[in-house]
Amino acid sequence: MKLAGFPPIGDDHTHTLILGSFPGVASLAATQYYAHPRNQFWRLLGAVIGKPLHEYAYHTRLERLLKDGIGLWDMLAACEREGSLDAAIRDASPNDFDAFHTRFPKLRRVCFNGKTSGKFAPVLSAAGYSTLVLPSSSAANAILSFDQKLRVWRDILTHDESDQAARRLKHARSATSATTTRQKPPRRSTR
Repeated sequence: MKLAGFPPIGDDHTHTLILGSFPGVASLAATQYYAHPRNQFWRLLGAVIGKPLHEYAYHTRLERLLKDGIGLWDMLAACEREGSLDAAIRDASPNDFDAFHTRFPKLRRVCFNGKTSGKFAPVLSAAGYSTLVLPSSSAANAILSFDQKLRVWRDILTHDESDQAARRLKHARSATSATTTRQKPPRRSTR
């Protein structure tokens, strides 16, 4: 049976979007993003923005995110899956990312919650968005401690398009320098 995901959470002021892969069983049952009690998403993001999101009611969490310009969505609109592991995803249908500009006109940064959704970072980076792949907030990602994850998650607020622009500028300069170097005529001896 094909499972359907959730609509995006965001508005005209959303500048940062956090993308997961697809809601887990607990989230689908509760009709809430990151509903599993052991998922660290709300604690991590709360620590990033300085609010105890995990203590708030779900609708208050979403209001707080929107107030801070942060939206939520998943890479997949629908899929077949037994359980909650990304590895079990089959017959997946992606969300409509061509509608990004319309849905989120101020969107500049896309963060990916885990490696599965992070596989799409190059595509959105090529579309002009600043991207950041985060360690998964899932309880299944036990390799990193909460504090280790949080160190990377804090980049949600500091990793912006200026970082990406600086990298692009550096790359462009080195490419220009290499081209200029190759195009210089050979030196002639003055003897």
